[in-house]
Amino acid sequence: AAYAFATAGLSIAEPASLRIMAAVMAAGMVPPLAMALATTLRPKLFSEPERENGRAAWLLGASFISEGAIPFAAADPFRVIPSMMAGGALTGALIMAFDVTLKAPHGGIFVFFAIGHLIWFLVALAAGTVVGALAVIAAKQFVRPAPTPEGAVHAQ
Repeated sequence: AAYAFATAGLSIAEPASLRIMAAVMAAGMVPPLAMALATTLRPKLFSEPERENGRAAWLLGASFISEGAIPFAAADPFRVIPSMMAGGALTGALIMAFDVTLKAPHGGIFVFFAIGHLIWFLVALAAGTVVGALAVIAAKQFVRPAPTPEGAVHAQ
């Protein structure tokens, strides 16, 4: 919905519409990049398939393919989704505050040429990525192991 709203706004060529498009694009890049960073910083908090998804999420996030975060959100929605919302919200707010604009209806590294205030775009993206990654690491760090019935043996 946010992407459709931002794309429709590009048709009126108002400065506010260009800022909204930049915020939508940057915030959409945060979840896969944040999960990629989290799996890199604290790999023991993630399963082997999640670590593999984390490696792929670097490219997906850089390409504005937010779906790179779906496997993480599906596996642990109560920790991942709020963490990604915090990172994306920070990025979107910073994009608006820094007056970053985007003149293309897509995102990622492919449209860097169409971004106004590119350095501030990168600062906002990095800030949201770090916040999202640290939030999910903090949330996952305090997970209690499931209780084991007495006499049960764990398969290793």
